[in-house]
Formats: sequence, structure tokens, C-alpha cells
Amino acid sequence: MTTPASATIVSCAVTGGADSAHLSRAVPRSPAEIASEVLAARAAGAAIAHIHVRDPETGKPSREIAYYREVVARIRDAGSDVVINLTTGPGARFAPATNAPLAGFVSPAERVAHVLEMRPEICSLDVATMNFGDWAMVNVPDHLREMAAMIRNAGVKPELEVFDLGHARLAARMIEEDLFAPPPLLQLCLGIAWGAPATAEGMIAMKSLLPAGAQWSAFGISRAQFPMVAQSVILGGHVRVGLEDNLYLSRGMLAPGNAALVERAVRIVEELGGAVATPAEARRILGIGGA
Repeated sequence: MTTPASATIVSCAVTGGADSAHLSRAVPRSPAEIASEVLAARAAGAAIAHIHVRDPETGKPSREIAYYREVVARIRDAGSDVVINLTTGPGARFAPATNAPLAGFVSPAERVAHVLEMRPEICSLDVATMNFGDWAMVNVPDHLREMAAMIRNAGVKPELEVFDLGHARLAARMIEEDLFAPPPLLQLCLGIAWGAPATAEGMIAMKSLLPAGAQWSAFGISRAQFPMVAQSVILGGHVRVGLEDNLYLSRGMLAPGNAALVERAVRIVEELGGAVATPAEARRILGIGGA
């Protein structure tokens, strides 16, 4: 059994690592735009902001540490109490159909360099090797253990992102190995090709494999975003929304920004009888920031 929380944490993934900026003008590109979206999401009720960065000129995903540095500095300089969650996902891409299959693949140390410098309270850790659309995401156990050690030594809590049942089993094994400070935090990522489906049955199956004492959150992509918010609340989990996962507020209507997605998630939580966690409550629930 996982441990239920007294309030539901709403996370907002504000921009993501997909080449989606050309699909909606609301997707933030520059560090200034990304930081602004984080602050807007916090004002709308998000306690955690999950952050990727992009090339400001092209809008394409980037691993440039200077962009992370500027985003984090802008959020901190604004005095926001939002919990910062930096991605470590980029750098695991393998595309054997291309002429340079390892062009998107870097070492574990490179993938966490920005985390070690900026020391956010949370960073993602993809416990997943899988087909990801037309390419592969490769995270072998030895690399994950290496990254986990560096992340823990930096005093950062990893959010273990799992996309299928086998990933949840590997995450549970790594938790058994005492690689993470308690309570472990897992993110159930649903609806991504070719991982677990964004269905009630998919979420229930994933949840059934989570270890005792874990805190967990879930999200669905695209049209499944808000149904999975409701499903996660019903099952006692936390929730994630944001332009990384879904560009639409409703059918045919692009979201004007992340705040609108957060506001809708907050309404769902409250209409189901729940309460939305503040950042201080999120820190207490997750055991971070001296909570």
C-alpha cells in the first residue's frame, strides 16, 4: 500500500522536451518565458514546477545549462515558494535509424550537471528504457544507479518517472536497494507511445506495483490529461498537468498558458472533495526542504 497524503500536490510541467513549440504559441521558449509560466502556474495553485528548457530562437528542446541557470535564478529572484523540479530526461535518446544514433545520448554525469550546480529540491529520473514514438529512450540500471547516487549526494529528491509496469518493478527494486531517501516519489506517466495506456485500468495496474510508503503522482497526455487527474485523485495520488503533456484546455481549444491547465486541475481536485497542497505542505508530504 502507498501512503495517502492529506492534500493533493499539483505539479505543472511547463514546457517539456518535445518539439512542440510550433504547435502552440503558448509553449514558452526563452528562459524568461519559462520562468514567467512557472510563476503563473504557482499563482494558479501548482506547488511544483517541472522544468525543461528550449533554444529561445528555434523553440527546440535544449540541454544548455545556461538556460537552466537563468530560469532558476529568475524564479528564485522572484521570491516564489514553488518547488523546483528540473528534468534529467534529455540525453537518453537513441535513434538507430539516423546516421548518428548516439547524437542525443550523453553520460549520466552530463545529464545531471545542471542539477548538481543548481540544487533544486526535486529532479526527475526516468526509470525507463522504451520505444518512445519513433525513437528509443535508454536508461540502463547502472546509469540510473550512478545518477541516483549523484542526485542523493546533492541533497535532491528524485521523482522516479515510470512509463510501464516493468519500469515500476525496476523502481521498486532500486528503492529496496536504499538508493533514495524516504519517502520515495514516483510519477506514473500514462498514454505515451509505447508505454502504459492512459486508462483507469492502466493506472490501477501501475499503482499496484508501488512499494509501501511511496508517494506517487500521475498524468495522462493529450485528451487524457484531465481524466487522469480525476483518476489519480480517486486513487489517492497526486496530479500533474501542463503544456509538456497537453496543449489543449478542451476539444479544439488551445490552452492560453499553463495557469489555465492548473486552474482546471485544481477545480477537479476540489470538486472531488480534496484539498490542494501548498508548496509548504508538498515539502512536508515529500520530506524535502527541511520539512
